[in-house]
Amino acid sequence: MNTPQRSAAPLDFYFDFSSPYGYFAAEKIDELAARYGRSVLWHPFLLGATFKVTGLGPLPSIPLKGTYSLHDIQRSARYFGLPYRQPSSFPLPTQHAARAFLWINDRDPVLARQFGLAIYRAYFVDDQNISDLAVVLDVAAGLRLDRDELSAVVGSAEIKTRLIAESELALARGVFGSPFIFVDGEAFWGADRLSQVEKWLAEGGF
Repeated sequence: MNTPQRSAAPLDFYFDFSSPYGYFAAEKIDELAARYGRSVLWHPFLLGATFKVTGLGPLPSIPLKGTYSLHDIQRSARYFGLPYRQPSSFPLPTQHAARAFLWINDRDPVLARQFGLAIYRAYFVDDQNISDLAVVLDVAAGLRLDRDELSAVVGSAEIKTRLIAESELALARGVFGSPFIFVDGEAFWGADRLSQVEKWLAEGGF
């Protein structure tokens, strides 16, 4: 039997910093892809844009599903072996962090991932208010990024327009939740699909 041809194309990873499932996937996706010789392109977007299309809202606001999800998030953190503290304010706006990520990623994708993970941990481990620009700048400063430069960038019309465009591109691809992962054009929604992502990478599809 012929061995399936395996692609070397990067995975596309879409995430919102207010998503705990996005946090879980962010902690795992690069290592998972690397095991199969793949890289990952990280794409921040705003879940609020998808809510306008789907008619849904943040998980805690949805009857029955919200209560279940708050329990499942804690359980999923234990499953993935990741630290987690339910934030005192959940969810939060994430525009500042997403804009900062885009700007950093254009210059240094490795540093951008470090920043992205640090933002996620600040929110879901340390219960910091990542909707506060000062908190975002503190996280960036911890990675030796210039606070003043980044503050000016995050408030610029250019980066605001860029994030809107990125969110619209995500919608155009069918992204409706976080995390959302594309492997060779195949879409997977949710951190609980990481095992399927791995099977797809290992077998070249199924």
